[in-house]
Formats: sequence, structure tokens, C-alpha cells
Amino acid sequence: MNSSIKTFLAALAIAASGMASAQQQTLLNASYDVAREFYKDINAAFIPFYKKTTGKDVKIDQAHGGSSAQARAVADGLDADVVTMNTTTDIEFLAERGLVAKDWARRFPQNSSPTSSTMLFLVRNGNPKGIKDWDDLVKPGVQVVVVNPKTGGNGRYTYLAAWGYVKKKGGTDAQAQEFLGKLYKNVPVLARGGRDATTAFLQRNTGDVLVTFESEVESVNKEFGANKVDVVYPSISIVAENPVAVVERTVARKGTAELAKAYLNFLYSEEGQEIAAKHSVRPHSPAVLRKYARSFAPIQLFTVQEMFGSLGEAQKVHFNDGGQFDKIYIVK
Repeated sequence: MNSSIKTFLAALAIAASGMASAQQQTLLNASYDVAREFYKDINAAFIPFYKKTTGKDVKIDQAHGGSSAQARAVADGLDADVVTMNTTTDIEFLAERGLVAKDWARRFPQNSSPTSSTMLFLVRNGNPKGIKDWDDLVKPGVQVVVVNPKTGGNGRYTYLAAWGYVKKKGGTDAQAQEFLGKLYKNVPVLARGGRDATTAFLQRNTGDVLVTFESEVESVNKEFGANKVDVVYPSISIVAENPVAVVERTVARKGTAELAKAYLNFLYSEEGQEIAAKHSVRPHSPAVLRKYARSFAPIQLFTVQEMFGSLGEAQKVHFNDGGQFDKIYIVK
């Protein structure tokens, strides 16, 4: 083969390589802390699904942190194509800034929440402090690891679950406030996000009990080994929806609107719902939920709407500067 043919073939190879890379789109999913393992598996399933259905290659990148911190990062310029959060207020925050559609909650089924979770307790192996319910978290000598409700949805749902527990038992708002005050006195330090809280509890050996999403149990077992912790379901807890949205600013600039929509739709597919169930994330699909019924303990659940009107209302009353949380939490 003469040199001119070699040069021509080399040029063809470079051009083909350039075309292939140009055809491959990259999608960035900005998500909450404890969803890392779940989205690793979602991405591994979505990439071949998208190739099979469209013939296109795609690369998925992830960015994780406390969900409110992630929302602020997107507002400040993080080029996420989609956001998959654990509280609607974090997506509302982006909608108010024009980065997410105003009607984002109607763009996908189930109020744009393909899955949900709830709050439970992880305790040291053998449950040495005998923790069974929310009342045990306010006892003297019990140290509780929780997320800061100002930086993570995990923290907001913990707070609201505890407040709702008091109300569901017949208590008043004043009694709920007093209860939360006692609970946060038992918090040695507020974690930034769910993964930070888990690390503090398991790697730094902080606290006697970690309040976290049900979905974090699977991640803990994978990362730290089974039987490192005991799982305790409180008698009453909250429904924590996991809302999703397309970041209009990014997809318009990158031309990834179709890909972003397909990615979020995949979460509603039977395959996506199965992956959720395997990660202890509660699927909306009745068939998948029945199949994995043994993974989700029966528990008395209440919704944010039932107890607080909406997460937006709860945000104003409890978590905005000067709200109820600021009144009860004293920085140590």
C-alpha cells in the first residue's frame, strides 16, 4: 500500500472518529446525594436502551450533593440537562429562575415523580440504645445524625416526618415545635447531604442513629457490607416524592431536549421501576410494587399535602430564614 493511500485511509479514520464523537451526546444528571448507586444502574440500562431505540450513542454523567445545594449549583451555571431531586421545592427554585418549565410537574406522570421514598432509622448493629420510634430520638444520651434541612431534602423530610409524627399522635403545633427542639438538641452536627450523614455515622462513628431515606439502606449494605447496621421503621413516616425535570436552559443550548426527555421517561418504564425497587426506592408501578412488596415494610405514611399544604408552604413556615427551624436549632 503506497503512502498516499495510507494517508487517505488515515484521514477517513479521523473523520469517522470525529463524526462518531459528534454523534455521541452527553447528558448530565444533577441529583441528590443518596441516589448515586441507583442512577449508576439506571444509566447502565438506559445507554443500551437508547442505542437500540434510536441508534444513537450517549454518555451519562452524574453530579451528586445535597439536593438544595445541587439546585443552587444548577442556578449558578452547572450545565445539567436534567435534575432528579428529592423535594419539589428544589425544582420550584429552578422554575422561578426560568431554568425549568413553570409547568414542570405536569410534563411527566405522577406529578413528575417516578418514585418515592420515606424516612427510617439506621442504628448500630444490635440496636444498643433500643431505638424503636421517633420518641426515642429525643431521649437524653441519644445522638442523632441528620442532614441540614437548609441544604438537603433528606433533612427537610426528616424534620417534617418528626413534626407530622407528633401531629398524627394528636399533638398540637406547639407540642411538635417542642419535640423538634428536643430532637435537634440531640444532633451533634448537621450533615450537608445524605451521603455526608451516612459517612459521619459509619466512617466517623458519629451518633447512635441515622435518620435517612429508605433507599439509603441498599447503598449502605453495598458500600459498607451487610449487617453493619440495623434498620428500624418508625410507626409513622412521610411520603418523600422524587421529582424530576428537564433543565430547559441547558438542553436548548446543547440540543439535548429529546435525549433528556427520553432519559426521564425511562424512569417510568418497567425496567426503570424494577431498578428503583432493587435500590429500595418505592416504584409507582403497581405491578412492580407488588413484585417487591417484601422489600417495603408496611408503615403508616402521610403526605406533605395532608399535613403541611405543600412543600412550598412548609418551606416558608419552617425552613426559610427566620422560620421555625431557625427558632429551634441552636448552632453548637
